[in-house]
Amino acid sequence: MAAGEGRVSGLRVLSRTPVVLALAVLLVSVGVLLTVALVQTRRTRPQPPGLKYGVVLDAGSSRTTVYVYHWPAEKENDTGVVSQSLKCSVPGSGISSYDKNPEDAPRAFESCMGKVWEAIPAPLHASTHLYLGATAGMRLLRLQNATAAAAVLASVRGYLEAQPFDFGGARVLTGQEEGECAWITANYLKGNFVQRTPWPAWTHPQGARTVGALDLGGASTQIAFVPAERGSQEAGARVSLFGYSYPLHTRSLLCFGRQEAERRLLAALLQDAPSAGELVNPCYPQGYSAAFTLGQIFGSSCTERQRPAGLHPLRQVLFIGSGSPSRCGERVGALFHPQLCPGPGPCPFDGADQPEPHGPFVAFAGFYYTANALNLSGSFSLDAFNTSTWDFCSRTWTELPALLPKFQEDYARSYCFSAHYIYHLLVHGFKFTASTWPQIHFEKQVGNSSLGWALGYMLNLTNQIPAEHARPPHLPVPAPIFVGVLATFTTAAVLALAVLLYLCAGPRITHAPEQALDAE
Repeated sequence: MAAGEGRVSGLRVLSRTPVVLALAVLLVSVGVLLTVALVQTRRTRPQPPGLKYGVVLDAGSSRTTVYVYHWPAEKENDTGVVSQSLKCSVPGSGISSYDKNPEDAPRAFESCMGKVWEAIPAPLHASTHLYLGATAGMRLLRLQNATAAAAVLASVRGYLEAQPFDFGGARVLTGQEEGECAWITANYLKGNFVQRTPWPAWTHPQGARTVGALDLGGASTQIAFVPAERGSQEAGARVSLFGYSYPLHTRSLLCFGRQEAERRLLAALLQDAPSAGELVNPCYPQGYSAAFTLGQIFGSSCTERQRPAGLHPLRQVLFIGSGSPSRCGERVGALFHPQLCPGPGPCPFDGADQPEPHGPFVAFAGFYYTANALNLSGSFSLDAFNTSTWDFCSRTWTELPALLPKFQEDYARSYCFSAHYIYHLLVHGFKFTASTWPQIHFEKQVGNSSLGWALGYMLNLTNQIPAEHARPPHLPVPAPIFVGVLATFTTAAVLALAVLLYLCAGPRITHAPEQALDAE
């Protein structure tokens, strides 16, 4: 070699340019991957489902009660897990009392509907289902005057349609529906359909037994239970909830509610002495008296057959209480005899075939309030009930304010009658005995939720409300493009990393001065 000629042996010169490019590609690829993945994951992550709401107006014979329910949008076996948010009693009588002025029926709703507006978040008003169910009072009015009943429903329907909710209709329930929904309520609140567990959140309780339901309203009474023989023909309906089906015996008796039964008692007393201006009522306390017009007594389908001929509806009759427990029991028992049963056809208890009551029962509404007046609650023996009834019916009118948890004249004067009536209804009507009576639990509510048909009605309706599962939202990057971006930048990142590793694997000499390694 020439003198001064130099060479580098076994060494490579590494340029800065490829390293910078590879490092930039790697960083950009990782940045793009992290950004797209973060945005996409945040938008697709299932969000808490929140709550859905429903409103049920229980238009009973004596009053209307408004209930607000809520449940998670996620559902258990297509049935919402429903809880009570609000209960509001509408002032005044039931909607059937507006038969002469149907346009006035909705006005009483205003105060309760204002509370409903407040109880449900405004953004959810439009998706909140609203229903009105009318029971025995409207069933009676429809029998007596179908035109008036239709006018009342039309007036109420127009008012509810104007509300900012998803109105599902106003209709008259059948007695069968009322009994079934009351049974659903009782068993749901007792935890016989679903129970909460750590995981999964809701399960069907193992070995759970159902309870029967006993409902005593103003115009009708209902009994519903699963018969002992599951294949019994007496089970006239099958109720399906939470993925399970139940054979159910349900019986509803119109005119056998507490108020209509007492009206029939007054009619029977008047039949015995139609010309008298004053009549003795053995079920009223001694020292009490009350005047009624003939229109008040006979202005119902339950008593029209007992109306005496030739008497003016505005004529008044004074009933004077004698406070006689034994005589009251006799007069009440006669209401179950065929000659005093209302309506055409045989008496409902005259040879009617009903399966024996089976299992535990919950008795609510009029059953509970009467037992509470007798200072009884929960379960107790038939002897205890009869003893308390006798003691209460022996008290004078002036003694009652100190005995009752809440004194209201219309109810206080009637508790003696109600106690005797419940005895005859449950023993002679529904076939409870001294041994099965203690299985009846007299209750008003379970937890914060009222017993009655309204909650069961909402539970049944949620079977028809589609579940709101966490559906895929609108994505900022459509799925095909997202997959392509992910593959492209992942590949780029891997290649950039490989280049960096290769370039960095050997000795690194940025500038090597020429050296004469061999001179001649």
